[in-house]
Amino acid sequence: MNARVIQVAVPRPLHAVYDYALPPQMPLPEVGARVRVPFGRSAAVGVCVATDVDSSHAKLKQVTELLDVSAVVPAELMALAHWMSGYYHHPLGEVLATMLPAAARKGADCAIDTPDFWMTTTACFDNPRAHAQQALFDYIAQHQPCAGDALVDAGHKRQTLRNLHKAGAVAPCTPTPGNPSEIPPPPTSAQQQAITTITRDLEGFHAYLLEGVTGSGKTEVYLRAIEPVLAAGGQVLVLVPEIALTPQTLGRFQRRFGAVGMLHSNLTDHERLQTWLKCAAGELSILIGTRSAVFTPFQQLGLIVVDEEHDASYKQQEGLRYSARDLATKRAQSHDIPIVLGSATPSLESLYNVDRQRYVKLPLPFRAGDAQMPTYHLIDMRGQQHTDGISVPLERVIRSHLNNNGQVLVFLNRRGYAPSLLCAACGWMATCSDCDARLTLHQSPRQLVCHHCSLRFEIPQACEACGQQSLIPVGLGTQRSEQGLSALFPEVPVYRIDRDTTRSSRRLEEQFAKINSGDRCIMVGTQMLAKGHHFPNVTLVAVLNADAGFLSPDFRAPERTAQLIVQVAGRAGRAQRPGEVWIQSYQPDNPNLRKLIDEGYPGFAAAELANRVSAAMPPAKPMAMLRAESADAPTALDLLQQFKQQLLKPQSQGIELLGPVPAPLARIANRYRYQLMLLASSRSQLHRSLSQLKPPRLPRHLRWSIDVDPYDSL
Repeated sequence: MNARVIQVAVPRPLHAVYDYALPPQMPLPEVGARVRVPFGRSAAVGVCVATDVDSSHAKLKQVTELLDVSAVVPAELMALAHWMSGYYHHPLGEVLATMLPAAARKGADCAIDTPDFWMTTTACFDNPRAHAQQALFDYIAQHQPCAGDALVDAGHKRQTLRNLHKAGAVAPCTPTPGNPSEIPPPPTSAQQQAITTITRDLEGFHAYLLEGVTGSGKTEVYLRAIEPVLAAGGQVLVLVPEIALTPQTLGRFQRRFGAVGMLHSNLTDHERLQTWLKCAAGELSILIGTRSAVFTPFQQLGLIVVDEEHDASYKQQEGLRYSARDLATKRAQSHDIPIVLGSATPSLESLYNVDRQRYVKLPLPFRAGDAQMPTYHLIDMRGQQHTDGISVPLERVIRSHLNNNGQVLVFLNRRGYAPSLLCAACGWMATCSDCDARLTLHQSPRQLVCHHCSLRFEIPQACEACGQQSLIPVGLGTQRSEQGLSALFPEVPVYRIDRDTTRSSRRLEEQFAKINSGDRCIMVGTQMLAKGHHFPNVTLVAVLNADAGFLSPDFRAPERTAQLIVQVAGRAGRAQRPGEVWIQSYQPDNPNLRKLIDEGYPGFAAAELANRVSAAMPPAKPMAMLRAESADAPTALDLLQQFKQQLLKPQSQGIELLGPVPAPLARIANRYRYQLMLLASSRSQLHRSLSQLKPPRLPRHLRWSIDVDPYDSL
């Protein structure tokens, strides 16, 4: 046994850990500490996963630098990393790299900063010749305590701050948490029942599915459930699906509890690392974050909340394809604490777990206060005249609501002006040079854009096939709907909210501030409008095209479409004024759409879950997707054919293989894509089969991946 050898997991796509020798003067690190090691012709920051290793290698490379002596990845997260590596069949080094904040992956010092907040030490500052210092002193006196970065953002210089500090006019300070300012509203009987159930036993693992209609007060249940956890000295993790939801959720929690931490991709690497470290040290009691916040270490985690648990954003689609919702449940199990999964439109996976008595369902069937659920109406678009997607009946309904000083939300989940540019003479369509995809026509700025590889092209003046100048836009996008609505209702402001208009959270907040002023307006946008926003003056929601999702070949598409429709419909009638939802469809007799309108989401979900079970599809059967892509199509197909042969061995009973076949979008960015679907009779059989895979030596241009529990089967 050699006590001077450790094993290191490096962030490389290799299913192995590596032995390294410690130099004589270097102390022995704990498991979970970071080390810098030579790897191939470069260096890597890895994580120590074992010490006191009895290595079989005669000669070992030495650790270059010990970045931590103590563990940065605590034992609980290290155990989770090993579990994830096995469950998702992904290299341990890359799992650990995914867990760590970007700054920590790059080797940054994992120490909590000295507070960079400043306040004045005297009532006045008198130096007539130091104009910059005087201005800074006055600013701090007016806004104290002030963060140093905020002072720089306000136009002041660090040197001026140092000069003021040297003069004794200002001093660093530790800000006290903001005082709670919100008086909790009295809970409804359904809310109280849910709160009582969650808080009755905070000591053991319990999974609760809080199924509450839009506007039923799910957030109030979260807040009430958190109170006893904080009173007992515990910490709480709250996951939200989108950055856009973080500021408003943060504001609500701050008004109730004071200081709250935040983790999302709009923060700097250093800010994210500091929040991560403060949670680990117990300095932050509540953390609100998006998907990757599930990997944050805590000193005394007492409750996990996953808001909008059905949302696709919780599934990582590249690299380590993990589900943050599922990992949150796994962490709650390991900590032996409760988890609350909230949604107005729960995933079929969660409803399946309720049916199998793994989760406890807590219903909130009514809206809080006097607000009523909106009424649904269907417009048969067959034979209807329309202006940029707005039918004559819908135009009349919109005008009626605007005349009553209501706000209108128009939902179309497709950005751009039109999804296709077509030649009326010969049928030619503008397609991407690098993808098997049509180009989307954008009018602001005027260009053709591939929404898959982001290539942009000038709009041709004539058809590239026949030379005729007869190019016409086909289909609807949010830009076209915005144009049509502006023409039909010139006296009313139209706000378009999609990824093209709201590339920053500040721009989004500005848009919402105008909308929440209460003046009548029309909003047109994509699913960004469907998630969690509160628009008290919206009385009408219009869904322009409900058909596309229900007709998709993806078996999950009907579920996603129904969730989107219900979520966006929930923006209507959330205050005192009643709301209406009008849905345009060219297939008004579609059974999925009829089920949703006639029986609501619970009726649709029950029928769709029964269909999935009878078809032996997830969640009734576990699934994995093997994907391969290459600049050379036969190479990618051949790899999946080899995998199929490996999976067809006699010991692989209970396995069903579909494919390999080209992906529905077979080429993206000049890379050819194939996929092989694997269905198993049990989860253990699925993992036994996947663990048999032994990829051959691969050319550098070939990439492949395993996606366990895929969200997108296309």
